[in-house]
Amino acid sequence: MKVVALAGGVGGARFLRGLQAAAPDAELTVVVNTGDDITLYGLRICPDLDTVMYTLGGGIDEERGWGRQDETFHAREELQAYDVPTAWFGLGDRDLATHLVRRQMLDAGFPLSQVTQALCARWQPGATLLPMSDERVETHVRVTLDGGERVIHFQEWWIKHRAALPAKAIVSVGAEQATPAPGVLEAIAAADVVVLPPSNPVVSIGSVLQVPGIAEALRSKTVVGLSPIVGGAPVRGMADACLTAIGVETSAEAVGRHYGARSEGGLLDGWLVDTADAGVTVPGVQVRAVPLLMTDLDATAAMARDALDLAGA
Repeated sequence: MKVVALAGGVGGARFLRGLQAAAPDAELTVVVNTGDDITLYGLRICPDLDTVMYTLGGGIDEERGWGRQDETFHAREELQAYDVPTAWFGLGDRDLATHLVRRQMLDAGFPLSQVTQALCARWQPGATLLPMSDERVETHVRVTLDGGERVIHFQEWWIKHRAALPAKAIVSVGAEQATPAPGVLEAIAAADVVVLPPSNPVVSIGSVLQVPGIAEALRSKTVVGLSPIVGGAPVRGMADACLTAIGVETSAEAVGRHYGARSEGGLLDGWLVDTADAGVTVPGVQVRAVPLLMTDLDATAAMARDALDLAGA
């Protein structure tokens, strides 16, 4: 069985680990959000690609859900001592090595997809990881700051301001001119099922869908999604702030309707919601209520099996 997943962030990475446990013989390709990417300190930082790579490769810090295990932050402390204004974004000392390798390869002319392949040769994630695009696409947020309206990078809004500044708009800068990375459309065309993990529907999966050609390719496939909203609240992170910015209610039903039914020009054939949200309906989509809390690997694998079972139905 060939499975394609669109993913970004901690929740998506942890779900993928459960998917591998549920279907160990499946050929898994992950199209990863790169809208969160940012250039700082001369380095190209790809948070979602690295989180998925480290999680599936056994190098993630399990407690934080991001960054390397056994990490230290001496470099960040030195940056803070120099009063560097971007020191709010902390790269760990071990993590710096990944970014130095990426910078060196990008400077040598390799595209991001080939750089990712080279990095994964060390981590052996057991899946093919593809950036959504080799071209630069960045998520920016329009906010009111310092008495005026400004557009800031998503990372500044998310990490420095903890999404506390009301977002007036969320925009994928460069998405309209981008093209899917090599292998993305081919993997979708060959897939038996496409899974939308419980990642942020606006700035993770939503960013992937902004790249021209990807959403269109999905409309010929069986697509099953898992709600990142349980009982009216995000399971992790601040997805509610992102949903509010685009005028979508923070509920499992509203997110399902936001994705829409494939039969009606949307994406979904099936939508898994938590048992706390039993009774949710999405027109044209088969909805099932199952436990959706990733309390451990067994629970996460059960979620993945439920997604694959729904796809089969």
